[in-house]
Amino acid sequence: MIRNFSLAVVTFFITALFSMTYAQPNPMHPKNEFRAVWIATVVNIDWPKTSTDAVAKQKEDYIEILDAYKKLNYNVVIVQVRSVGDAFYPSKFAPWSRYLTGKEGKAPDPYYDPLEWMITQAHMRGFEFHAWFNPFRATFDLKKETLSPNHDMVKHPEWMIKYGEKYYYNPGLPEVQSQLVAVVEEVVRNYDIDAVHFDDYFYPYKIAGLDFNDTAAYKKYGNGLSLADWRRLNTNNYVKCTNYAIKNIKPWVQFGISPFGVWRNKSVDPKGSDTQSGQTNYDDLFADPMAWMEYKWVDYILPQLYWSIEHKTASYSKLLKWWSENSNGNAAVYIGNSSYKINTDSDKKWNNPTEIPNQINLNRSYKNIQGNGFFSAKWFLNNSNKTVTSILANNQYKYPALPNVVPGFRFKVEDIPVVWDITTDADIADIILKFPEYDKMRYVIVYGAKDSTKIDVSNPANIIDKITIIEKKGSIGISVPKIYLEKHSSCAISYIDYYGNESEATLLSMTKNSKTILNQITNDKK
Repeated sequence: MIRNFSLAVVTFFITALFSMTYAQPNPMHPKNEFRAVWIATVVNIDWPKTSTDAVAKQKEDYIEILDAYKKLNYNVVIVQVRSVGDAFYPSKFAPWSRYLTGKEGKAPDPYYDPLEWMITQAHMRGFEFHAWFNPFRATFDLKKETLSPNHDMVKHPEWMIKYGEKYYYNPGLPEVQSQLVAVVEEVVRNYDIDAVHFDDYFYPYKIAGLDFNDTAAYKKYGNGLSLADWRRLNTNNYVKCTNYAIKNIKPWVQFGISPFGVWRNKSVDPKGSDTQSGQTNYDDLFADPMAWMEYKWVDYILPQLYWSIEHKTASYSKLLKWWSENSNGNAAVYIGNSSYKINTDSDKKWNNPTEIPNQINLNRSYKNIQGNGFFSAKWFLNNSNKTVTSILANNQYKYPALPNVVPGFRFKVEDIPVVWDITTDADIADIILKFPEYDKMRYVIVYGAKDSTKIDVSNPANIIDKITIIEKKGSIGISVPKIYLEKHSSCAISYIDYYGNESEATLLSMTKNSKTILNQITNDKK
């Protein structure tokens, strides 16, 4: 790297006396919006593509997913790190996943820590990384001979209940709850994740004619409650304790849950939705998202509305309205969308390439619905879905967006970027910034405007990039491609802290003036 500060300033990069504007937000192109994709690892749905892929191929395929979704202006990846009592990271509570190495308990060879590597790669591209756990599903089949000696099914068979073709942890046992909270704590403590994420698997989906045999635990711990109320209490206790554990270790780490899309049908509860769902959260999965939001046990809810807008028994539009009306502001509400159904479902509405774009447009008509998650990653990498991705890229997701601030942690960021030094080579400007005095920062946002001396930092069209901060001794650093600055008449940078709050911006610009200016510019929002 060639240090050439004065030449760099003369030729292209300088803090300049331009002005910033703050226009009213555009609801159809929001600056802040949750745009997530689930990356499923169980049975190699999305990644790794096969359980025997070489480490080099695993890395290549994961980066392909990240780069594809960055190009589509997504900002969150939800990666399944524990699916069936296993782990995609070295754990004292679980064996290595067979979906990673082909054999449960076998470490990667050559060795690497997939979780640490995946987080780093995601952050390098500006994604939040949400670590996805299936806490209560212990196995994906009944083949005990394929399990590692370190699997809880082998070490603690008394914790397990056979139901259908799988084994599940018994949520009614206190020792199970403690173990599964510790599983989450291990990851929160050891890894730089942005969130812990659970999906819809608590008590299993009901199988006709089969009972989930937790009778012994119910007799011991039921304490006079009905079986259904006791099961809901077990789920609530686990959610509550998990939340407390996360926030005790790292309060900026979010806790989000993606429940089944129907809380209760209106036919059994007047507060329920106008649906005819065969199973529901409250009555069949013994999960109560309304309680989780009421008591602030989650930072976000991401209900899976995997139906078309006009579906007869579970209408996307009706459910979207219901979730909007029944959110209380204690948690962010995002919507899960079924990209996997495009051109593959018996509901022919999914053959219409505008179904998903129309669902996003409908979401944006509700102020308290703040984004979407899509299941799953491979579907928008599929050539047969290029029409849909093209529509999104040119319309709904034309511009980047920043993730939302963690609910309950919105506050003014006191620090503003101050440029200390710049070093350059032919393509890159390495910028050294004064170390923030008050807050811990994760990203720098780069804005740019063409043919203008004004930058509207509220307009997502002006977002050029989101760059991970590299901490140095007494300072922080970012690397900016010079082409960013050469293509824009003026630029600005701001901080994003670990809670998602954004600072005021410092203005930067190309100039042909040889005079060095390192002036800090701040503007009050209008």
